[in-house]
Amino acid sequence: MSQPPDLNIDYVARLARLELTPDERRAYAAQLGGILHYLDVIKQADVSGVEPSAHPLPIHNVWREDRPQPGLTVEQALQNAPRKRDDQFVVPRVID
Repeated sequence: MSQPPDLNIDYVARLARLELTPDERRAYAAQLGGILHYLDVIKQADVSGVEPSAHPLPIHNVWREDRPQPGLTVEQALQNAPRKRDDQFVVPRVID
């Protein structure tokens, strides 16, 4: 697949902050040209009866119902703490 005449691979590489070798430029230009050609093919599909959507499948909330339930006790929460003092986690100081 040849690269479209309006495809500026150097501009695209600069936007992506990529330094490309001449061989990479040719390879990526061909790949991007193929992608753009495929987009032209997709544009020809009849979508007149299709409603716009953000996702191809319906999205449903997959979370469980939010019900209050008992949490951990202080002892359970601190059970695996490497250091603890007065029912609190002891962590290294980060501010002088």
